[in-house]
Amino acid sequence: MPEAGDALLARCTALARLLREAGVPVGTSRVAAAAEALSQVGIERREDAWWALAATLLSRRDQLEVFEQAFHLTWDAAARGDGPAAMGIPATAEAAGRVAEAHARLCAGEPPEALPLARTMRERHFHASVMERLGSRDFAAMSLEELAQVREALAGFELVLPEVAKRRTVPAARGTRPDLRRTLRAAARSGGEVVRWVKRAPRLRRPLLVLLCDISGSMSRYTRVLLQFAHALVNDQPRVHAFVFGTRLTDITRDLRRRDVDAALERVGRSAPDWSGGTRIAAALEAFNRLWSRRVLGGGAMVLLITDGLEREPGADLAAHVQRLQRSCRRLVWLNPLLRFEGFEPRAAGVRAILPHVDEFLPVHNLHSLAALARALASHGFQNTRSPRSKTPWT
Repeated sequence: MPEAGDALLARCTALARLLREAGVPVGTSRVAAAAEALSQVGIERREDAWWALAATLLSRRDQLEVFEQAFHLTWDAAARGDGPAAMGIPATAEAAGRVAEAHARLCAGEPPEALPLARTMRERHFHASVMERLGSRDFAAMSLEELAQVREALAGFELVLPEVAKRRTVPAARGTRPDLRRTLRAAARSGGEVVRWVKRAPRLRRPLLVLLCDISGSMSRYTRVLLQFAHALVNDQPRVHAFVFGTRLTDITRDLRRRDVDAALERVGRSAPDWSGGTRIAAALEAFNRLWSRRVLGGGAMVLLITDGLEREPGADLAAHVQRLQRSCRRLVWLNPLLRFEGFEPRAAGVRAILPHVDEFLPVHNLHSLAALARALASHGFQNTRSPRSKTPWT
C-alpha cells in the first residue's frame, strides 16, 4: 500500500535536512519534487526510491557519496536496514564523517552553521567557533591573531550561485516552446504525420560574478580581508572576474587563481602599484566600462562594487559611469564598510553620486556581513529582473 503524501514529505524533509547539514545545497523546491517522484515510483523497492531521491535532490555527481550515507541513515533506518554500499557507491572516510557528524548535530538539536557550505566537517566546526567569537567584530578592530583566524575561515568558504534562465533554448522533455524544426524532421520520418511535438526550454546557467574592489588608502583596513574573500570566490567559482582600483583599474583574476592566498596577494601587490594610494573611482569605472564591460558582462553578470565611495576628484562624472555600469549588468550590488555606523548618512559627494544607480546597498565590515552576502547570493534574491529601486531613507 503506498505511503501517505504527508509521510513521504516528512521523510524527504528529514533526508534533505541531513544533506544540508552535511554541506549539500538542497532547497524546498527539490524536497517537493522528491516527494512527488516518490509518490509516482513508490517505496517498495529500495533502488527505485534511491534513484528518485538522487535525481531530484542532487545537482552534482560528486554529491553521491554523501547522499548514499545520508540515505542509509534516514531511509534504511526506517525501512529494512540495507547496507550503505547497496548501490555500489564507495563510502569514503570524508563522506562518512561529514554525514555522521551532521546526523549527531541534528539529533542534539544544535543550530546550523553561520557560514554556508564549508568543505569538511572539521572546517564547519572551526567556522562556527570563529563566527561565535569574531562574527560581529569589525575587521578594522581585529588583532593579527584574529585576522589569521578569519583568513583560515575564508579559506574553506564555498558559494553556490543558483542557475538563471538564458535567452537561448535547448531541447527539453518538458519545455514550454515548440521546436518546429525537430518536430517537422521527426514527422518526415513518420510519413508526414506529427506524432509528437518536440519542446525546447531556456538554457540554465550560473551567472558570472564580477568584483570591483577599492584598494585606496581609505579602504586599507579592509582591503586584505576583502581580497581574501575575493580569492576564495575566484578559486571556488569557475566564472568570476576580479578587479582592484585605487588611482587606476587592474585585472587580478589570474593572480588570484593561485591556491596559496599569501602568494596570490603578493602577486596582486606587484600587479597593482597603487595599493593604499589615492581614490579615483570615476576613472576606474570609466576604464572598466570602456575596456572590460563587453568582455565580462555579456552574459548578464552580477557586479559587486566594494568601495567606501570617497571620491578624490570632485569634478569627475561618477554618476554617469555608475549608471552605465548598472545598465550593463544584471544586478549591481554596492558593498560599503561605512554602513557599519548606525547613523550613516550619504554626505560625501561620491556616495551621493553612486547611491541612486545601485540595486543593493549592503555593509561589508565583519564576518556576519559576508555570511549575509553569501546567503543572499546563494538564494534567488539577487537574480530577479531589475525593478525600480525604492527610495532610501536619505532621499
